[in-house]
Amino acid sequence: MARIPYADIQTDVAHALADKIVAQRGSILHLYQMLLHSPAVAEGWLAYLTSIRQRSSLNGGLRELVIMRVAMLNSAPYEADQHAPIALSEGVSEGKLAGLADWPQCALFDPLERSVLAYVDVMTQQVQVADEVFAAVAVHFTPQGLVDLTATIAAYNMVSRFLEALQIHSHDAR
Repeated sequence: MARIPYADIQTDVAHALADKIVAQRGSILHLYQMLLHSPAVAEGWLAYLTSIRQRSSLNGGLRELVIMRVAMLNSAPYEADQHAPIALSEGVSEGKLAGLADWPQCALFDPLERSVLAYVDVMTQQVQVADEVFAAVAVHFTPQGLVDLTATIAAYNMVSRFLEALQIHSHDAR
């Protein structure tokens, strides 16, 4: 159960933004219903995460591997629940999703994915990235790709931290 009640999306301030969220996301997820307590934050969040998910140079499968690994590292089940079906629809195999828990030992990941997952792990768990970890991932990307990858990892760390601090879960009643 969430630590604070979900926002009333019928208020004048929230209603217009709620319509925009539905247009872009298809529905109002628990995350956005919580964010609507602060319409300015919700609007900025929507714009930022839409850019990360839909306008980035990362391919969808790699993006979803990143998101799923961040969710796993941060023990963020809501994030994983929301993104597992997206990962599958983006071509990530069930084997790779299952292998994320122990990716260094899983033979399903190629060199690009391994370098990205190492980068995810270090950014999420240690914050400062060692030169050798960065160099290993940098050979696979242009500067734009590196910015898009780094921003994706950072963004979904933000998402999981927000979700877990407020204890937002898929099974919550609204």
